[in-house]
Amino acid sequence: MVNLKSLAEEELAGFVRSLGLPAYRTRQLLHWIYEKRALSLQEMTVLPKALRERLSRAAYIGNLTLLDRSISADGAEKFLFGLDDGEAVETVLIPEGSRTTICVSSQVGCAMNCRFCLTGRGGFVRDLKAHEIVDQVIAVQRLCAPRAVTNIVFMGTGEPLKNLSNVIEAVRRMNGLLKISRRRITVSTSGVVPEIDRLAGMSPSVNLAVSLNAATDELRSLLMPVNRRYPIRSLISACRRYPLEPRRRITFEYILFDGLNDSKRDAQRLVGLLRGIPSKLNLIPFNPYDGAEFRRPADGKVEAFRDMIQSRGITAVVRKSRGRDILAACGQLRGGQSPREHPVCMSETTSCRAAL
Repeated sequence: MVNLKSLAEEELAGFVRSLGLPAYRTRQLLHWIYEKRALSLQEMTVLPKALRERLSRAAYIGNLTLLDRSISADGAEKFLFGLDDGEAVETVLIPEGSRTTICVSSQVGCAMNCRFCLTGRGGFVRDLKAHEIVDQVIAVQRLCAPRAVTNIVFMGTGEPLKNLSNVIEAVRRMNGLLKISRRRITVSTSGVVPEIDRLAGMSPSVNLAVSLNAATDELRSLLMPVNRRYPIRSLISACRRYPLEPRRRITFEYILFDGLNDSKRDAQRLVGLLRGIPSKLNLIPFNPYDGAEFRRPADGKVEAFRDMIQSRGITAVVRKSRGRDILAACGQLRGGQSPREHPVCMSETTSCRAAL
């Protein structure tokens, strides 16, 4: 049995041809799967009953299983979805005015082992397939209809650029089949330099967000092991090479830790790094969790740091973490745990950085 969602558009066309069906049936299937969000072939009433029965003998429409849903006091929602192999991923919905952002995961677990992030403690399990990434959007859209999704951010569990081929295919489907502009899709990375260049060539117009978090190699290597392989100089060079359309910018994310990276000197170094790059800086006060070794800076220190950055000509915004009360905020992920291990509630499994 073939899961029709697992097929890329051209593969689905080949499947339809193999059954001796006309090409327009491919368009009908795509429309019902991605726009009408059909759960089964039997829902596709545009197809004759005999054809639906014939297709059902060879194929099906796979769907994520909703295992848990949490709603924050600030309106953010977190969903735990079960996968076919018994693993689970979480997805976050962030409403903000007229904008509704879905934060998707790209892997089960994470191998980057950033020191401040709860997610990495669960270890890496596997990459998500393209259709498992896209299906997070389809499932959330179905659950939250008629609210329209406006933005997609790859900021859930996992390092998107370590699963680049599936991420690129997912972006292709989000754009072509879910009708979401590439300019409203953001791919985040902890700094996998060679894949930044590949992303630019394979998926132009997609927004890039870089998790920076420090302005010196010594501190960034302490916080983020990826920096030992791709130090700040090579990362910033890749960002300078990244092709940007007019009026587009790279987003740099900078988590502020009390007494560690929030001094005036840190601000000066940061400005020096970003000077000349069309960019904006998201300042995210650390979101603590039980057992964390770092502290969240006081609001006054955060505002002072922002003001120092802005006074030197860099756009800086303090991002309010959404969903902190349901552990859906930046760094509070608990990826890599399966519903078989936690059959009742997985409310500590995910996080999402602030919507861009």
